[in-house]
Amino acid sequence: MKQNKQVIDSVLDLIGKTPLIKLNKMTSDFEGEYLAKVEAFNPGHSTKDRIALYIIEEAERRGILSPGDTIIETTSGNTGFSIAMVSVIKGYECILAVSSKSSSDKIDMLKALGAKVYVCPAHVSADDKRSYYQVAKRLHEEIKGSVYINQYFNELNIEAHYKTTGPEIWDQTNGEITHLVACSGTGGTISGTAKFLKEKNPNIKIYGVDAYGSVLKKYHETREFDANEIYPYRIEGLGKNLIPTATDFDVIDTFVKVTDEESAHTTREIAKTEGLFVGYTSGAAMQGVKQLYAEGAFDKDAKVVIIFPDHGSRYMSKVFSDQWMEEQGFFDSKNEATVKTIQYIK
Repeated sequence: MKQNKQVIDSVLDLIGKTPLIKLNKMTSDFEGEYLAKVEAFNPGHSTKDRIALYIIEEAERRGILSPGDTIIETTSGNTGFSIAMVSVIKGYECILAVSSKSSSDKIDMLKALGAKVYVCPAHVSADDKRSYYQVAKRLHEEIKGSVYINQYFNELNIEAHYKTTGPEIWDQTNGEITHLVACSGTGGTISGTAKFLKEKNPNIKIYGVDAYGSVLKKYHETREFDANEIYPYRIEGLGKNLIPTATDFDVIDTFVKVTDEESAHTTREIAKTEGLFVGYTSGAAMQGVKQLYAEGAFDKDAKVVIIFPDHGSRYMSKVFSDQWMEEQGFFDSKNEATVKTIQYIK
């Protein structure tokens, strides 16, 4: 029987090849060209689809995973969703240790895909037995036939983006990209993409976006872990309170730190100006671009690619909720025009 080329075998065949979309209104006063790599176009709505599929299929190839096995992972939500999605298609059980900082939207989505979810306190040290790192390790030790993905310390995290995201951006810009701006959490996205691009053109500048309350920027600059840098912050999937080996600090030129509040407003701005409904970390990446431009990082010849990691639907109870924004103190006199009360006709 002849196969219909218009029919996709499964959602897994839709992972990758995400579009590069020109930003017009937000950057109208900027010199240079600004292009968003919109990873929300993946079937699982985030860049984490890439690593979930790549790591799981590599584990199958190596004989580490067999039908009926259990996959365990630590996640702020996106990787968990992608792993749960791949597990559904491939027939694996899925257990996820999730940070309590993750939005309720993300947690509900994980459950919707049949994953068993353990919600762990966010603001504890990485070696605390309650942390999602330690909970995942304990579950892996207790459950026979389980595989722990361990994205923070898995070199395949980098390799997945080296083989997919990097080549896509290079081809989509016809090799003309001059700067890459990407948030750094596990570090796999920025590291793998940057490694590929630097091999093609070592003059491409790589800018990592970090959060205040995270150790990454200072570690990049000093190669010293400073626990005094750590304090609670709200952005999910960005920054860390440990040093992931899935981050190749040597391919990153500079880090810029962004605040929770400015990133939240920039997330909303992207939706209202560009019509792109993307997540909190995408707003953080764009906020990083704003700050870098103010510092003179880009000129008229710049072709800047910004990775927007996920979809806005995962933040309806957070940055897209007026109530949450008010509770965080993010609506002040400067931004009060953002708040609009819905008038109901009686």
